[in-house]
Amino acid sequence: MLNNLRIRVRLEPHSGDVETAVRGLGWEWCVEDGCANYVPGEAVIINENDADKLLEAADTLYNMMVQAVPDELPDAFLNVLGIPANLWQIVRQSWNDDRHWHLYGRFDLAQTPEGPKLIEFNADTATSIPETAVVQWASLAAAGKNDANQYSGLYEALVEQLRTWRMMNSDLAPAVLLTYIGGSAEDQTNCAVLAQAATEAGFNAHLCPIEDVTISTEGAERGVWAQIENEQWQQFPFLFKLLPWEQIAWEEPELCESLTQLSRSRNVVIANPAYTLLFQSKGMLAWLWKAYPYHPLLLEADLTPLSGKYIRKPYFGREGQSIEVIDKVSVTRMEGEYDQQQQVYQRWCELPQDNKGYTYQAGVFWAGEGCAIGFRREKGIITNLSQFVPHLVE
Repeated sequence: MLNNLRIRVRLEPHSGDVETAVRGLGWEWCVEDGCANYVPGEAVIINENDADKLLEAADTLYNMMVQAVPDELPDAFLNVLGIPANLWQIVRQSWNDDRHWHLYGRFDLAQTPEGPKLIEFNADTATSIPETAVVQWASLAAAGKNDANQYSGLYEALVEQLRTWRMMNSDLAPAVLLTYIGGSAEDQTNCAVLAQAATEAGFNAHLCPIEDVTISTEGAERGVWAQIENEQWQQFPFLFKLLPWEQIAWEEPELCESLTQLSRSRNVVIANPAYTLLFQSKGMLAWLWKAYPYHPLLLEADLTPLSGKYIRKPYFGREGQSIEVIDKVSVTRMEGEYDQQQQVYQRWCELPQDNKGYTYQAGVFWAGEGCAIGFRREKGIITNLSQFVPHLVE
């Protein structure tokens, strides 16, 4: 038992080798030295009622966020959420035009005796797609449990979301360029799964490092271009970027301006759209608490320090970096590169823990609806290198 929850972990006797299965699927990054034992030979066992509650929580929380956003996106609201000023125009444009379609995101949730609680929402550039969609299934297959029930419908949901995105922009040629930061095998693999889903959804999909993309706002070359073969370039009206919007705004202001211009003239439509940064901002945690005080899915959050035990987070921090757990005079700090950002303060919440000292965090993907569950575990703060644990639903 984990903190009185009906969820437990047990060692699964493997009839096959998970590493071999993962390598066979082409996901070498899962078994790189830095990710040793990333997918352990164990599984979380969760009952169907608790699994359903996690998916329902994702649906409810997404609707709460949408309803909490003021229609006109006033300057004061964007400032509270820390949205960079050079993104305001494209954030407002994408929010007010339904053709800018939010494909997917991942809610990080804590399971408590009172039910799921929101930790944060990775709305813009959530990863863990291959793990959630396929790797956890491969882990069960390696254990001889092909028929086990698992909530891993992410791939199918992505196909439907991509198909909807294409149909809502039927005036544009169905060619999508999926981009990632070059040198990141993990990001490339996430984009590769999305590219396969896009192909199934009716797109001509091409994968490319963002550094190799050409973006022009001038004349006949206006648009987003990539080299698809030797001496052959193609324009792409649909762009998926696994590059955070806030990073574009802060580090690539010229790119930000170009994407804003091209989006306004419908030379390109971008996913995830710029308005997803509203949900990505940790400032939304405090905004939600103000809009829905004491809602059972929320943890208390504010823009000023709380009493008792709480966690301090940077607005746009990632991978567990630059956070502090504060309990009276005791501070647990994770080093990182986000120390200078605006901060939000969220009530501390105990995660379920097993008898080995691992704590477990549920990652629930939303792609039009709650569609898939995965678990991360760690002896301490959850980071990008924390183990990903497959699950079975009883």
